[in-house]
Amino acid sequence: MNNDLTIAQAATLEDIYKIAEKAGISADALEPYGKDKAKISQDFINSCADREDGKLILVTAITPTKAGEGKSTTTIGLADGLSLIGKNVMAALREPSLGPVFGLKGGATGGGYAQVVPMESINLHFTGDMHAITTCNNLIAAMLDNSIFQGNPLNIDPEQVVWKRCLDMNDRTLRDITIGQLKKSNGVERPDHFVITVATEVMAILCLSNDLKDFEERIGRCVVAYTYDHKPVTVKDIEAAGAATVTMKEALKPNLVQTLEHTPVLIHGGPFANIAHGCNSVIATKLALKLADYVVTEAGFGADLGAEKFLDIKCRSANLKPNAVVIVATVRALKMHGGVDVSELTEENVEAMLAGAANLQKHIESIKAFGVPYIVAINKFSKDTRAEVDALLNWCKENGHPVEEADGWARGGAGMTDLAKHVAEIVEGETNYAPIYDVNESIEEKINKIATIVYGAKDVEFSEEAMNKIATFKENGFDKLPVCMAKTQNSITDDANLKGRPVGFTIHVKDLSISAGAGFVVAYTGSILTMPGLPKVPAAVNMGVDENGKTYGLF
Repeated sequence: MNNDLTIAQAATLEDIYKIAEKAGISADALEPYGKDKAKISQDFINSCADREDGKLILVTAITPTKAGEGKSTTTIGLADGLSLIGKNVMAALREPSLGPVFGLKGGATGGGYAQVVPMESINLHFTGDMHAITTCNNLIAAMLDNSIFQGNPLNIDPEQVVWKRCLDMNDRTLRDITIGQLKKSNGVERPDHFVITVATEVMAILCLSNDLKDFEERIGRCVVAYTYDHKPVTVKDIEAAGAATVTMKEALKPNLVQTLEHTPVLIHGGPFANIAHGCNSVIATKLALKLADYVVTEAGFGADLGAEKFLDIKCRSANLKPNAVVIVATVRALKMHGGVDVSELTEENVEAMLAGAANLQKHIESIKAFGVPYIVAINKFSKDTRAEVDALLNWCKENGHPVEEADGWARGGAGMTDLAKHVAEIVEGETNYAPIYDVNESIEEKINKIATIVYGAKDVEFSEEAMNKIATFKENGFDKLPVCMAKTQNSITDDANLKGRPVGFTIHVKDLSISAGAGFVVAYTGSILTMPGLPKVPAAVNMGVDENGKTYGLF
């Protein structure tokens, strides 16, 4: 079978105006970027406000492994499957980050015959949203340092600057730097570090804002530093909110594209789920709900990260009520959670796969804690044996878990119709969705509930620095916000090496930061990094353009 890029390049895309017509979007609402992608005007979004909402379906997964889980592939395939069985459906997805594209993880447009296209454009520069976010963030940083340099009228303590510059690339050398070196005219010398664009508060605000005005109000509330007497300084204080909003005027508009089977897709925003909240924009999700009867969306990494934040942060903030959750699992990944090395995954091992199912069980329990109906999707790989798939099907049925096979990678929507039919039945039932904590609880109580209910931890340990930050946030009125946990995606614990379903462990909260504009507190656990690095052999080394101008090596 051809690779993802070859399949995407061979596809015949429909004109974006035809996709818009299929989605019920008027031609004059489109701002096209070529023939195959377009932004949607705010006026059209406003005109849809009084329409009834469709059903909201979240796709999440077990804890990620090197074997691959295929959450985006399942999301896209499910949307195509729902379309094939006659449903009016749209998908709402996140934008890929260039860092993982050139690093290890690769792109985020699905795979095989369940992809969104134009694949190359979406994975690279797309419509410029990532560049706008980077510019907005770094404009604020520049204006902040300029305020300090130009007489420091706000009495900012340079050692308490918390707003970081960003870059949409994995570059570990920027984690710890010194700025303003050598000459006084270069500014005040101080230590600093970059974060990756998708980890910025600007990205989080883009994804949680309702419109441009809401964005401006939120960006103005962002804390950028503290004064010598420990009072917070905001973007509004440094008079940067207006200019920051100008840089984001176009980026706030959602992007319309299509699947290989011409199902309409909105792609907008892309915060990481291990260091941010991991969901596409509220604007795109709400618009899709007004346009379609069924909306399929995803949240990053496993259910302990993306799904928890989708349900505790995004749905709470945007007043969304999810109707079903699809939990993606693969035989390959479960075998790894059962102790099988990645080099031995092609060998049949039912026993290890069933041992690894403990990880799936934990994620199921976590979703049930939110009161949302769920179904397990077994995303099939070509090397899976019939005995392994049947054993997992039987395990699900014996434990009372709804389940269907998913074969979108190899067969597109046709391989997803059984799952689509089952999901369509589930969403007609009752959902008792509720967040697992009250925002009025203390920061410590909220973190403890996430750690014990969602991760299965025994307890939580807070560093002295974390406790000091909690005291500061309480003093400044930031303690009644949701919590966004920054944690490794490779384990339900904060130790990336612990697979399966560990028990009796402690979550270690080392530090906290405030995202007052986004509206949450970030808690950093384990050794989580806000600026990833490239692997020893980056994906970038295999990329290029051939003599015909065609890209190769992108996946």
